[in-house]
Amino acid sequence: MDNLEAIYNEIDELNAELKCLRPLPSSAIAKIQDALDIEYTYESNRIEGNTLTMQETELVVNEGLTIGGKSMREHLEAINHKEAIDFIREVASKDVEINRWLILQIHALVLRGIDRDNAGKFRTVPGLISGSRHTPPQPYLIDKLFDDFLSKYNELEAQGAHPIAVAAYLHDELVRIHPFIDGNGRTCRLLMNLYLLRRGYVIVSLKGDADSKLAYYKALEASHIDRDSSQFIELVALSEKESIKRLLDLLK
Repeated sequence: MDNLEAIYNEIDELNAELKCLRPLPSSAIAKIQDALDIEYTYESNRIEGNTLTMQETELVVNEGLTIGGKSMREHLEAINHKEAIDFIREVASKDVEINRWLILQIHALVLRGIDRDNAGKFRTVPGLISGSRHTPPQPYLIDKLFDDFLSKYNELEAQGAHPIAVAAYLHDELVRIHPFIDGNGRTCRLLMNLYLLRRGYVIVSLKGDADSKLAYYKALEASHIDRDSSQFIELVALSEKESIKRLLDLLK
């Protein structure tokens, strides 16, 4: 816990430094933000098995091109994710409550055109997580667990928990419930980043290379099986620290 507090302090010092640079020229920040959003889209989709490269992701999203040999689903995953980032940025700039409706809206964007029957809806069948020992709860439990999830989030807010811990909780607990047939991971990461943006932090882009993906899944497994969330919170905290440092370097 002491190590985590030290990381929180480093994050808050870096974020204070970042805030001192604001307001930034809109043209400069827009170009950097677009590049980072493409990278986030690439990494988040890569975690889920999308094979578009970062350059291909940029061409699909910004140029509207189709990539030979890649599926329509992979194209839609890139386009949808970038639009979902735009959505969470807009929501974060307003005083919009994080609630069931908002989370379903994010999920609907993630699966738009991919799975019309299930986009923005809770699953009605048992779920499985490939390669995980964690078995998601049965569908008839989802409504109650979702309400409990949001109640605990409001409790953490009321208790003044550090925003990084709250953001990590939103991701960790929602993916544990696994409320959707597909798109759980992307939706959870977008929700986490919506909260971070709302609290004045920057988007965390968790990496999709083999080692980073394994560390990510192991941290979630430790939380879901062993009920020890510290590993996952630290992973999010270190990723946020790295994201702020990188943005500072780009702006300087």
